Amino acid sequence: MFHVKPPPAPKEWSLVRNPALWPENAAFRPEPGGQPPCCEHGSRLREARHMMDGPTSTTGGTGARISEPSPDAVLVRRTLEEIAPVADKVTSYFYALLFVRTPTLRELFPAAMDAQRDRLLKALLTVAERMDDADFLGEYLGHLGRGHRKYGVEAAHYPAVGEALIGALTRYAERSWDAETEVAWVRAYTAISQIMIDAAAEDEAKAPAWWQAEVVSHDLRTPDIAVLTLRTDAPYPFLAGQFTTLETPWWPRVWRHYSFASAPRPDGLLTLHVKAVPAGWVSHALVHRARPGDVLRLGPPAGSMTVDHATDTGLLCLGGGTGIAPIKALVEDVAEHGDRRQVDVFYGARSGHDLYDMDTLLRLQKTFPWLAVHAVTEAQGPLPEAVREAGPWTGRDAYLSGPLGMVRQGVDVLRGSGVPSERIRHDFLAELAAVGAGSAEVGGVHGADALDVAVEVVAQ
Repeated sequence: MFHVKPPPAPKEWSLVRNPALWPENAAFRPEPGGQPPCCEHGSRLREARHMMDGPTSTTGGTGARISEPSPDAVLVRRTLEEIAPVADKVTSYFYALLFVRTPTLRELFPAAMDAQRDRLLKALLTVAERMDDADFLGEYLGHLGRGHRKYGVEAAHYPAVGEALIGALTRYAERSWDAETEVAWVRAYTAISQIMIDAAAEDEAKAPAWWQAEVVSHDLRTPDIAVLTLRTDAPYPFLAGQFTTLETPWWPRVWRHYSFASAPRPDGLLTLHVKAVPAGWVSHALVHRARPGDVLRLGPPAGSMTVDHATDTGLLCLGGGTGIAPIKALVEDVAEHGDRRQVDVFYGARSGHDLYDMDTLLRLQKTFPWLAVHAVTEAQGPLPEAVREAGPWTGRDAYLSGPLGMVRQGVDVLRGSGVPSERIRHDFLAELAAVGAGSAEVGGVHGADALDVAVEVVAQ
């Protein structure tokens, strides 16, 4: 059995509620006579988001309000541009400062830190790029705050992270760093951390930090793809199209993202599709080592790639590799709601042998006349190009899941074909928004770091 000691119950948040207990660096203390960073929930969140809001101006005589970067956003982005060439040194120095000053935080991280080092910069790039977008940051950072609960992160840890971040930036941003820039970074980090703290506190009142999940079946579909069925120790609320974070007993504190491959079932069982990827510790363990009776841990469900059942708009779904998992869940969801909307699924893989779930999709197609399934292999060309040729799709809501490169190309193809951006759904929002984001696969999830795994700052 897999026994994991739960993180300690959250302590009183005196560190952020009591100015006298804040770190010695005066930059992280509240202004004299001002409110401490943690006051009542509603006003905290409003104040935090207000810090992120940039000014607007009216241009062109049309009355349209066009957002301009806030002064803090300009300073933060300038710092990131300077440290970009030495990003490895900055992140290494950040973690060194964090662990030397607060050794107890080291146990929240995996033993091997190689993959962890670039995640701080990716997070900063994502936040900086959307720093003045309060709605995006509220959703994005709220998800991170809720997700950090499974690592044992507490509100009292955030000041230590902020101190280490400022220390690393001060050392390496030699040209752009000054008193005004430091104030901008402190304001930004205070706002960021407060949104995450509040989201975690709200989530704690209604959900556990994690669920235990027993493997009840393990079906090896190909030499490197397995379908796992799990039974959780408590009801696990999720929507079709969402994903979870998963930890195995063989790699403690190493979490990976996997999408659910079915809509919620009456028996409460969960299904995941996992591909063993090169150097994928967790994916290899799940495909080649996991067996019925093994117990995993799941974090909370997340993701916005869900169906709006208030409309009857047709769906266009692109699933590459194990990215077909959430697409199949969406098809089941449409069927269970009795919708008659047209759904076209494009399922891409390297070869026909790699279309491991094609039989299931064909059975669904035979059952539901509104469903059309299209198989696309590499011999036929890239999946997004096949979608372009089969268009137009301007009247559809589009859903994409698979490798980041495929999703990126698919988004470009759909936009170029006239599909509005707001009708294109995927869970690579942070990766596509961040400048210089990597090319990891996403969930089915498809066996590698991606989504918020790639951008979580405090622990992974």
